[in-house]
Amino acid sequence: MSCKKEAEKVETIVKVKPKTILSTKTEMEHKKLPHQNMKKLGLIGGTSWHSTVEYYAAINQSINDYYGNNTNPPLTVYTINQAAVHQFQKEDKWDSIALMLTEGAESLQQGGATAVMFCANTPHKVFDKVQAQLNFPVIHIGDATAKEILKKGIKSVGFLGTIYTMEGDFITKRIADNGIDVLVPEKQEVLVELQRIIEEELTYGMVKPASKKYVLNVIKNLVDRGAEGVVLGCTEFPLMIFDEDLKIPVFDTTEIHSKAAVDYILSE
Repeated sequence: MSCKKEAEKVETIVKVKPKTILSTKTEMEHKKLPHQNMKKLGLIGGTSWHSTVEYYAAINQSINDYYGNNTNPPLTVYTINQAAVHQFQKEDKWDSIALMLTEGAESLQQGGATAVMFCANTPHKVFDKVQAQLNFPVIHIGDATAKEILKKGIKSVGFLGTIYTMEGDFITKRIADNGIDVLVPEKQEVLVELQRIIEEELTYGMVKPASKKYVLNVIKNLVDRGAEGVVLGCTEFPLMIFDEDLKIPVFDTTEIHSKAAVDYILSE
């Protein structure tokens, strides 16, 4: 490999370095938590593994930056079979998905985790069912997202996610219960197309320009209806939509949930 090609490769690696997502509270702390006191967190990923990597990278980078070296957090990851999850969703077998998540959480607890999180929005459809089977907390993505929206003083947000999160209220209601108006696309064909983009493209790590243009147009329509910000309520959308693409606040649920993970790991 030529020196020029090698330099280009290094430059690419630098560009994809995850940004730190520490909370304001954590950033202002002068006395660092002894690394031996970090709490062990379990991540249930695989839906998809591409977004799970984003979680893992963001959490590790933030802990590295917090300590100022390469101290890593005590994370354990349990990957579920996304193909099986998609099939159960189509067959409306949510109890089977709940069982997969419960088994994953129990496995993580056996590995020493004192809390877990689902590294995606849609699995939260069975959050209550899974949490009821566990004697340790599952950190909810909707609760973390609502807190971030309130910090911005925003009263109305557009919400994009899988067809299950947009048709259901297991995420949007958790946000709306905080006095926030949540808008989702009204047309069924839009919900179907967003689901197709997620399932057939983004979960495979593909970002097509035409699909990105379509999603940005959906967001514009939500803004026209009064949305002051947009929630990327599928952890795949941050692979496609970025802050610089929009003039309104973007609430990246992957980043927000990862931030909640960091806060838990460093909590007293």
